Amino acid sequence: MTIENNKELSPEHREGLLKALKDRFEKNMNRHNDIEWAKVQAKLDIEDAGEKLWSLNEMERTGGEPDVVGHDKKTGEYIFYDCSAESPKGRRSACYDREALESRKEYKPENNAIDMATVMGIELLTEEQYRELQKLGNFDLKTSSWVKTPAEIRKHGGALFCDRRYDHVFVYHNGAESYYAARGFRGSLRV
Repeated sequence: MTIENNKELSPEHREGLLKALKDRFEKNMNRHNDIEWAKVQAKLDIEDAGEKLWSLNEMERTGGEPDVVGHDKKTGEYIFYDCSAESPKGRRSACYDREALESRKEYKPENNAIDMATVMGIELLTEEQYRELQKLGNFDLKTSSWVKTPAEIRKHGGALFCDRRYDHVFVYHNGAESYYAARGFRGSLRV
């Protein structure tokens, strides 16, 4: 995964990203019934939203198709999740975290989900958030996604991932060092 050091978008790139986000927002109103795009855009237009826009662009660039899925009335933040039909292509074939990556003796993947998310400025979805996402559509019918793993599971060498099969959401475990071409991760971002 190539990461830019400059976390600012050019005006043209910013305009293209906002157009893509608006188009997706308008095509998927079931994900955000009581939210108006104008209010989301106003939040994205404030000067200190530059790094958040960069993170949204990273979500978009890696195939996540970020979209608004909620609004936190206490903080005023809008919540974006990766809403691509399958686990984002640009984030697959990664083990769970750095410890897992370093534990592999051979056939190491290029990266790990936790470090990639951190660099992108996003959080892995939790199991609960993943289940919320699945109420908005059918995601990961052919792929799977790592989810934030509780410390008590991780300390035993495991990590959790989810998918949707047979019209049900499943949560599984795997060794955190494992990686597959059909497993990536989905993220969330609060703006």
